[in-house]
Amino acid sequence: MYRFLLTRQWVILTLFAIALIPTMVWLGFWQLHRHDHRQALNQVITASLAAPPVPVESLTSVGGSVAHDDIYRRVTAKGHFDTAHELVVRRRTNADDRVGYHVLTPFVLDNGKVLLVNRGWVASPASQSAFPKIPAPAAGDVTITGRLMQDQTTAASGIKNVKGLPDRQIMLINSEQVGALLRDSGDSTAEAVLNGYIELTSPAPKGGSPELIPSPKEDTSWIGVDDINLPYAVQWWLFAACVPVGWLILARRELRDRTGAPEEAAREESEPAAV
Repeated sequence: MYRFLLTRQWVILTLFAIALIPTMVWLGFWQLHRHDHRQALNQVITASLAAPPVPVESLTSVGGSVAHDDIYRRVTAKGHFDTAHELVVRRRTNADDRVGYHVLTPFVLDNGKVLLVNRGWVASPASQSAFPKIPAPAAGDVTITGRLMQDQTTAASGIKNVKGLPDRQIMLINSEQVGALLRDSGDSTAEAVLNGYIELTSPAPKGGSPELIPSPKEDTSWIGVDDINLPYAVQWWLFAACVPVGWLILARRELRDRTGAPEEAAREESEPAAV
């Protein structure tokens, strides 16, 4: 009765269905893992933003690393901006999704160490190879506050670290790479660059430029306002459950068609011919 299942067409269809089920189950768990990661990150961000500011060197150091639990932690630093060695980070968007640059300015601490400060977003000039006009930061000694961030990498961000860019332009904010770039440009203070960087929050720039990077959206719901990973996980598991059901429906329809055909032919033969 079910010998048709041994035909080439049905063997291929069955193997395909068998392969689909574990694949969809795995995709569901992958989406669930991303959901859990998002929730854990939200907890870190919420705790960091609620914590009081601390001196930047209490959480990072030269040659050290920024701990995951310390990202977005508010930190303070005292020193002066070194605009002579300012860089821009290409292809960054602002709150209105306009593509421009992030302004990365070395900040020389009172002890001579250098902190990389992302001062915010500026619009792109007409020429992609031209260095944009950037409003100057506060002059002289100043105390700044910002959110501590880990070095950016291609693996974490998905952004390629393209080589051969125009002068003073980079793709990723990576303290080791930026330090080497600054030293090559003759910046003697770049021998001691603190790991990571900060997103400036104060003092606010005069005239609103560069545009400060907005605070990350806190996501306190159990799924998350923008978290679609959990629904996607459930969706993949439902798809996996539908595969054997769909296979069974197709097999029963095939069986009905095959058994119905001989009966229909026999009925036609038994009917008297029209005169």
